[in-house]
Amino acid sequence: MSVQDELKSVPPAKLFIDGVTKDFTTRSGTLRALDHVSFQINEGDFVCLVGPSGCGKSTLLNIIAGLELPDSGLTLMNGKPVTKPGRDRMVMFQEPALFPWLDVMGNVLFGLRLKPNLNKKECCEVAQFYLRLVGLEEFAHSNIHELSGGMKQRVALARSLAPNPRVLLMDEPFAALDALTREQLYGDIQRIWAERAKTIVFVTHNVREAACLGNRVILFSPHPGRVREEFQIDLPRPRDINSVELAKYASRITRALRGYVDAPDAELGAE
Repeated sequence: MSVQDELKSVPPAKLFIDGVTKDFTTRSGTLRALDHVSFQINEGDFVCLVGPSGCGKSTLLNIIAGLELPDSGLTLMNGKPVTKPGRDRMVMFQEPALFPWLDVMGNVLFGLRLKPNLNKKECCEVAQFYLRLVGLEEFAHSNIHELSGGMKQRVALARSLAPNPRVLLMDEPFAALDALTREQLYGDIQRIWAERAKTIVFVTHNVREAACLGNRVILFSPHPGRVREEFQIDLPRPRDINSVELAKYASRITRALRGYVDAPDAELGAE
């Protein structure tokens, strides 16, 4: 495959989560993190998972990534069970987790080790493409310690995108950044999603962030985590997180979230 084919290719992605349940053993006994979670993610979706701490959002993301296995239920990627990590699913965490002994280009090239069909020259061309995409082409040979927090997350984003995964899994990637940097990255990720037609699953505690980024927002209730409600966000892009229309969507989601957190388990319809 040529570099141009590699950059143009958009592999299909459909995720099917069916009855996923996950327990953890603690000092006080068994803790159920996820309880019969089921939903579908279609090709090109930008799905945000929202809920209070302890509702199993990150656990579910790890199961989709193949980093953990459910105790029951299935996660299917284009009809095939997810049982281990794969290059079709890349994860971006809250911390950039960059290699300090490599420069910016070296970190992005590291992710391309998953692409055995590209030679060294082609890998460099792909890495340069994604550095341009995140606005860091001029910093290709900068050391990691020279970068700001937002720039480091851009490098992490380029590294995650470079292998051209079918699904990008993002676990609160902007939570540790200041408000101005976050807003800049909201614009970046929306533009990249539109240009690259990626399927994105994004975990966040921030309801307004979810309404800004996702075309679907899936609300989880806590202890154990269950899917309680889904919201379609029908707003044009690019979206401004400070817009009045977006605030209306965020308010609806927040009201629902508060209702599920405050209600006793019986009112939540526990199975």
